[in-house]
Amino acid sequence: MMADVQFSNLEKDILQELMNIGFGQAAADLAQVIDLSIELSVPDIQLFKASDLRDHIANEVDSETEFSLVEQYFLGKFKGIALLVFPAKAGKQLVSLFGLQDQRNAPSERLELLEKEAMIEVGNILIGACVGKITELLNDVVIYSPPRVMIQDVCNSTLPKNLFDPDSMAISMKTVFHFEQQEISGQLFLIANHESISWLKTALHAFMEQYE
Repeated sequence: MMADVQFSNLEKDILQELMNIGFGQAAADLAQVIDLSIELSVPDIQLFKASDLRDHIANEVDSETEFSLVEQYFLGKFKGIALLVFPAKAGKQLVSLFGLQDQRNAPSERLELLEKEAMIEVGNILIGACVGKITELLNDVVIYSPPRVMIQDVCNSTLPKNLFDPDSMAISMKTVFHFEQQEISGQLFLIANHESISWLKTALHAFMEQYE
């Protein structure tokens, strides 16, 4: 099953370029909201067995620290899950970025809510712009589930797998982001299931044919 979903170097190059466009749109959208530049790394694309989803994420983040996770499903021909991973302390820093410094002495329950709202706002912008732009360029339209925030320990995390047949493949598209002049960084994963991978290969070839 693994052999029939391999990506050629050209397919990976095109997908990476589409992701760069999507992430560029996300950075621009986020800068409009919080008036702060965001730097995004070159996307890393990997194929792996869906049954290894949790281990894959654990290997990509700092396994010695707790982290905050924004999770959002997207559904269309391109179907999967977006995972936005922050260090646990990032919530307080994001509250500051959104101009809510005066709330940092609020009761702990209120502050926790503000932190989650800030992470969801960043998640909505990054995930929506990235997935939306990629699927737009590939002539697809997706709908999104409401995002949710979880505090996870990597080693004991229970990442959702109900979109993934454990015997099939998944594709992970990861970028590392860093806010300019702020010690806030994180990782964004777009993980699509086996069915979407087959559609994605076809859509990439159709996209390339426009320029031949």
